[in-house]
Amino acid sequence: MKVQSYAQGEWVTGSGAGKDIFHAVTGEKYAEVTSAGVDYKGMLDYAKNVGGPNLRKLTIHERARMLKAMALYLMERKEELYPISAATGATRTDSWIDIEGGIGTFFVYASKGRRELPDETFYVEGNLEPLSKGGTFVGRHICVPMEGAAVHINAFNFPCWGMLEKIAPTFLAGVPAIVKPASLTCYLTEAMVKVMIESQILPPGALQLISGSVGDLFDHLESQNVVTFTGSADTGRSLKGLPVIVNNSIRFNLEADSLNCSILGPDVNPGDEEFDLFVREVAREMTVKAGQKCTAIRRTIVPDNKVEAVIKALSARLDKVKLGDPSQEGVKMGPLAGLPQVTEVRERTEQLAKTSDIVYGNLDDFEVLGGNREKGAFHPTILLHCPKPLDDPSVHDLEAFGPVNTVMGYSSTEEAIELAKRGKGSLVASLFTADNRVAREVTLGIASHHGRILIGNRECAKESTGHGSPMPHMVHGGPGRAGGGEEMGGIRGVLHYMQRTALQGSPSTLSRVCNEWMKGAARPTDRIHPFRKYFDELQIGETLITHRRTITEADIVNFAGISGDYFYAHTDEIAAKDSLFEKRVAHGYFIISAAAGLFVHPAPGPVLANYGMDSLRFIEPVYIGDTIYVKLTCKQKTAKEKREDEVLQGVVAWDVEIMNQEEVLVATYTILTLVQRKE
Repeated sequence: MKVQSYAQGEWVTGSGAGKDIFHAVTGEKYAEVTSAGVDYKGMLDYAKNVGGPNLRKLTIHERARMLKAMALYLMERKEELYPISAATGATRTDSWIDIEGGIGTFFVYASKGRRELPDETFYVEGNLEPLSKGGTFVGRHICVPMEGAAVHINAFNFPCWGMLEKIAPTFLAGVPAIVKPASLTCYLTEAMVKVMIESQILPPGALQLISGSVGDLFDHLESQNVVTFTGSADTGRSLKGLPVIVNNSIRFNLEADSLNCSILGPDVNPGDEEFDLFVREVAREMTVKAGQKCTAIRRTIVPDNKVEAVIKALSARLDKVKLGDPSQEGVKMGPLAGLPQVTEVRERTEQLAKTSDIVYGNLDDFEVLGGNREKGAFHPTILLHCPKPLDDPSVHDLEAFGPVNTVMGYSSTEEAIELAKRGKGSLVASLFTADNRVAREVTLGIASHHGRILIGNRECAKESTGHGSPMPHMVHGGPGRAGGGEEMGGIRGVLHYMQRTALQGSPSTLSRVCNEWMKGAARPTDRIHPFRKYFDELQIGETLITHRRTITEADIVNFAGISGDYFYAHTDEIAAKDSLFEKRVAHGYFIISAAAGLFVHPAPGPVLANYGMDSLRFIEPVYIGDTIYVKLTCKQKTAKEKREDEVLQGVVAWDVEIMNQEEVLVATYTILTLVQRKE
C-alpha cells in the first residue's frame, strides 16, 4: 500500500519506490510512502487562489459551523480509524487521545468562534483609540485572514491530533492548510484526511496533504504564508533559519520536544492524596503513548527525604503496566512508533545512565506480551535516579523520547525552582501541593521558563485533564528549547493566521469599514422606534434619543425598599454629606433601570428579550433633582443560527449613554437584545 497525498483537489500516488513503513507491533512492512511527482508550487497556488477565496467569503460564524459539522461527521466515522491507529503501536486509550482528542479541538473552536468572534469575515480587536482632542480622528485594529496557505509540519506521535489542533484555528481564521505529517505514521493522517474530504464539508482548496517529503515546497513560500513545525528542536531551528523564511518575514511557529518536569511539593507526604496523585500522574506520563508525548514528564523533582518513597511508589505502579501488543488482554503500553525510535531512546537512556542509576526496568531483560519483540518497536519503562542533579547537566539536556524518567531530589523550594528552570524552557511543568503558598512561590518562580503549569491537588483531581493534556482553550507551547511558539490558546491561536492592521480615520468612516458603530460616528434617527424594527431593518449607528426623567427622593426611597439596598450614600443624609458624594445620590442600578424605562417600547414586537449587559460603568453621580435621558445606538448585529422550533433571530448590541441635564455622561454600557429576523 502506498500512502497518498491530496493535492489540488486530487488524490496523488507518488511515483517510484517509496520509503518503507513498518507495523510497530509486528515489525512487518505495513506501507510505503513517497511524494515524488507532487507539484508543490501548484499546491501553494491552489491554496492561494482557490482555498483562500473560498474560506474568506465565509463569515467567521459560518467557518465555525463548518468546524462543528466536520467534528460531528468525524465522530460518526471515528471507529474506522482505530484499527489503523493500532499499527502505530497505540493502545485504545492512546488512540482515543489522538483521534477523539483531536476532534475535540474542532468542537472547541466551533464554539469559541461563534461565542467570542463576530459574524463577519474579519475581527475587530480591542477598543477604540482616541487619537485627537476633538474626537474626529480615531484608531482601531482589525484582523483579516492571511492570503496564502498555512503549512503545518507535524511529528509522528499524534498523526490525528497534531493535524486537527492546528487546522481548527487555521480554518476559523479563513486560511487554507497544507498538512505534512511525519512519514512514520502518515498513513493514519491520510486515513483521517480521506474521511474529511469524503464529507464534502470543506470548500475546495481548504485542505491539502503531503505524504512524504516537502520537496521544494519551501522554495515557493511567500510572505502571506504561515509555517508551523512540531518535532525536534534541531530540525525546527534549521527550518526557521532558512533564507526564504527570514527574507520574506514568514510567520513560523515552532513547538519542540522539551524536558518537562513534575514537582512534588515539600508539604506532601506519603499517604497524602497529593502524593498518590503525583505518583499516578508521573507513571501515566511515562506510559501513555509509550512516553512519546512532547508534554511527557522527563524529570521528577521531589524533596530529598521523599526520593526513596517516590521511587518505591512509582516502581509499584509501573509494575502494573504490561508491555506488549495492545490487542492482547492486560496490555496497557504498546511499542514505540518504530525501530528508529527504539534505537534513539536506548542511546539516550544509556547516556543518562552514565551519571544516574537505573532504579526500575532493564534495557535488555523485559517481557513483551504478544507482538514480536525482535522486529517490533518495544522498549521497557525505565526509571532513573540522579543523585546530584545540580551538578549533572545531562539530566537537564538529554531527552529520551519514550518511557524514560529521572527522579531527582531537592533540599529547598528555591532549589526545586532552580532544577525546574535547568530544563532551559519547556512546554509544561506540574506541581502537586496542598499548600497554596507553595503553589504561589513555585508558580511565580518557574513561569518564565514554562508554557503551561498544572497545579494539582485533591480539589481539582476528579476533573483535571492532567499534566500531559494541552487544552484548545489554553496556550500550547513554551520558551527556550520548547521552541518559543504558541499553538491553540483559544482565540489567540486564530489570530496567528490573521494580519493585524491599525486603522486610522474618522469615527463614521471606521464604523462603516468595521460594520460596528464607534463613539463619535454619525447617529441617524428615525421616526419609527428601533424596538419596532426587525433585525434586518435596523441600521448600524441608528439612534434613539429618549424623553427625559427627573430623579426624585421618592425614587431613591422606593428603590431602596424594593431592592433592599440601604447603602448610606443613598439613604443617610448626614453620612452622605461626609462622603465623596457630599450629598445623597441615586442608586446606580436604579439609574439603569430608569434608563430602560426611557428607551424600551412596551408593545409586543420584533424585540424578543433582553440578552444581557456588558461593560457597565458609572461615570458621574446622579443627585435628587437631576434629569436624565438616554442615547440608544445600534452598535452591532449578529445573526443567530436557527434552531428547531425557534423563531429566526439575531443579537443586537446597543450602545447606551445616560446623560444628565448638563449633557454630562453619567453611565454607559452595552445592552444585548434578541431581535426577530424576517423569515
